[in-house]
Amino acid sequence: MNQHEAPIIVGLDIGTTKIAAIAGRKNEFGKLEILGFGRANSNGVQHGLVLNIDQTRKAIQQALEDCYKNNPELEIKEVYVGIAGQHIKSLQTRGDIVRQDADTEIYKQEIDLLINNQRKTFIPAGDQIIDVIPMDFHVDNIPNIKDPIGYNGVKVGANFHIITGDRNAIRNINRSVERSGLITKDLVLQPLASASAVMSDLDIEAGVAILDIGGGTSDLAVFYEGILKHTAVIPFGGENITNDIKTGLGVLRSHAEALKVQYGSALVDAAQSNAYITIPGLKGMPAREISVKNLAGIIQARMGEILDFVSFHLKQVGLESRAMNGGIILTGGGSQLKHLIQLTEYITGLNARIGLPNEHLAPNHIEELKKPMYSTCIGLILKGYNDHDNQYQAFLENFQKVKVTKVEKEENPVIAEVSEPLKAEKTTDNSKKRTRFWDKFKYSVIEMFSEDDQMLNK
Repeated sequence: MNQHEAPIIVGLDIGTTKIAAIAGRKNEFGKLEILGFGRANSNGVQHGLVLNIDQTRKAIQQALEDCYKNNPELEIKEVYVGIAGQHIKSLQTRGDIVRQDADTEIYKQEIDLLINNQRKTFIPAGDQIIDVIPMDFHVDNIPNIKDPIGYNGVKVGANFHIITGDRNAIRNINRSVERSGLITKDLVLQPLASASAVMSDLDIEAGVAILDIGGGTSDLAVFYEGILKHTAVIPFGGENITNDIKTGLGVLRSHAEALKVQYGSALVDAAQSNAYITIPGLKGMPAREISVKNLAGIIQARMGEILDFVSFHLKQVGLESRAMNGGIILTGGGSQLKHLIQLTEYITGLNARIGLPNEHLAPNHIEELKKPMYSTCIGLILKGYNDHDNQYQAFLENFQKVKVTKVEKEENPVIAEVSEPLKAEKTTDNSKKRTRFWDKFKYSVIEMFSEDDQMLNK
């Protein structure tokens, strides 16, 4: 695909602490060139939930204005939006369809039908299905098939991972986006978006857990043998750490955030026992000294709680440390805490590393985007390109089918002969009108694709 053919896709990350908008387009090497980037403080969102639509709208518009400052020629209408929060749930189902013709190869439309049938799955009242993700397929008695297209058989089915969310929470996100003058192209679970930005195919095969530590929640996605095995939303994030510091040390919230970012450590043993931080007093009160070791103790306690949840979820799906050769990939704003890798390895028993979205970015990208806090936004753009490529492939398949049908009809004179006896039969005016209508429709379709064929051959 040439660069001028690639569409501009925009990812919108509506988070608890920040709202980020990134516009990107793939170049001829398949890397993302960032055409616009903007961010704003998020005031209307708590724990991943949009509580104040108007404040969220203003923050989205501020992020868009930053995008336009970077690139005045940019025009943003549709966005891929990340979704997270404590209301997110997941369940596993199994579905099958019986094929009409077992001798023909399985084609994409049948798989689409199989997936869409899962959207009829019963879920609790007030919830809404966000995404249906096939984990592994089976054709007749052949299990563990990654891609069944091209197989043939009587029955095709799959095990599915269904992600649901609270209907009101989803409605509030959509309203905030719509009131900003945008259209929500698709809602994407944030840990899946982050995963696509920071991991490779080798990671998926080896077995890997993606932990996206955001402001209000920490989102987990577990992959094993090329399959999404589990997703979960842990109800703690960077904001909880900040509030713990504020309460535990008796400081202002702004001071607590600064202490966490500048001096915070996730490991008590790595903090200097005789080091202190001086913060100014309030309204003539004397300055206070904060122990670096006490600060690390507060951070380690909360991060340890988050990582205990990770260990619990891995055991729940039967993936012990021996099975997860890819270890844990930490991403999101909270992953920038010092010594977090060491704490993660100590608690979970797995290798850990920081996941950055650099692999998918063109060399001239903005330096700010190297930070793991933008993994979700980059992943949303990649999701948009995945949808675009699938639609383009489906168009080509349909185009080829129509071309084959046209050639068969031109080379088969029987079709022309069949219409002759029909003239001799006594038919009503209505049947003649119907015949003429479908004839016109048939030939207009053939002419349309023959014009497209000429355009492609130029």
